[in-house]
Amino acid sequence: MTRTKLFKYGDWGIYILFIVIVLGLPLVMTDVFWLNRIAKYLVYGMLGIAIALSWGYAGILNLGQGLFFGLGAYMVAMSLKLQSYTSLQQGSDTPVPDFMLWNAEPGAPTELCCITSGSWLWLPFQAQWFGMVMAIVLPVILALVLSSAIFRLRVSGVYVAIITLALVLLVRLLIIDAQPITNGFNGLTDLGWLTIGGFEFDPYLVSTYYIVAVSICVVLLATRWLVSTRAGLILQSTRDDPNRSRYLGYDVAAYQVFFFTVSAGIAGFAGMLYVIAAEFASPSFLDITFSISMVVWAAVGGRSSLIGAAIGAILINTIEATASETEMFREAWKLIIGVIFVAVVLYMPRGLAGLARDAVGLFAQTRDSGKTRTARSGAPAE
Repeated sequence: MTRTKLFKYGDWGIYILFIVIVLGLPLVMTDVFWLNRIAKYLVYGMLGIAIALSWGYAGILNLGQGLFFGLGAYMVAMSLKLQSYTSLQQGSDTPVPDFMLWNAEPGAPTELCCITSGSWLWLPFQAQWFGMVMAIVLPVILALVLSSAIFRLRVSGVYVAIITLALVLLVRLLIIDAQPITNGFNGLTDLGWLTIGGFEFDPYLVSTYYIVAVSICVVLLATRWLVSTRAGLILQSTRDDPNRSRYLGYDVAAYQVFFFTVSAGIAGFAGMLYVIAAEFASPSFLDITFSISMVVWAAVGGRSSLIGAAIGAILINTIEATASETEMFREAWKLIIGVIFVAVVLYMPRGLAGLARDAVGLFAQTRDSGKTRTARSGAPAE
């Protein structure tokens, strides 16, 4: 077996092992609390995939990925908020979020409150499907407009990072300032459950876990296929040398816009799944620190590997949660995460995926050397 085939089979072996573990976990884990927690970590794994797609394959360092995640979260949260018990028990045929009534004048009719407070924006979200569709469509449209403006003007490098960082901060401030409509700092809580075909998905049910688990498996395989297509290969060439790709006649900006938009769509989808599992949406999703954390996850796992970035995100969040809840490390868990990141940057610049690839390469080299020595000794080689 050649080294190339060994790398290929090893790569697909990791994919298959990951999918088997993710889908088979409920068979061995009976603790619904931890199952729900792992579902959230799988959502973070999906964010790692989105970062790897834009940063590792397209060479676009997006420090504002939390923008698309947050918008996806808020869109579905608005629908689930109108499905909650408190919104349905307001004495009106038109559900109104409870926080709008708290801010309304005493004795004001619900319908008048609905019009004067600007909550007409909420009216389409009475249909749950609308919120779920908008959770993906809005991030995609915003990413398409933003990336078209950036890459058509040939903005690159650190300037893209600065623009995306400033944009996520701007949208966060807008959400907080629009407290009568968005509930500001408090976010959206007390949400209803996702309902499909009359079946309610309790966040602590195994069926809800499988929604997240199947989603990350599909996203992982779809992105793996995407980067292996001709478009993905051209994208990687533009990452390494965009001017050379332009001289060869490729529309570099079109490829960058497409993959940046796909990455944003994945992040919006992840935001929707997180709300279904966590039952809240918060402006903290649009914090700068959260967006930068996504980059750290991808760097630890390996930004040039989709499966590596996903595993890195899951691993870092598992370590973070475990360390923060352990008495010995309760005050030092952030330091632990920082040390892990620094160690990876210094000693494993390609992340865990690069380390695994080096191990496979060393195995192949040892195997080839063994065959060479056997051939020279005159013994029949396998």
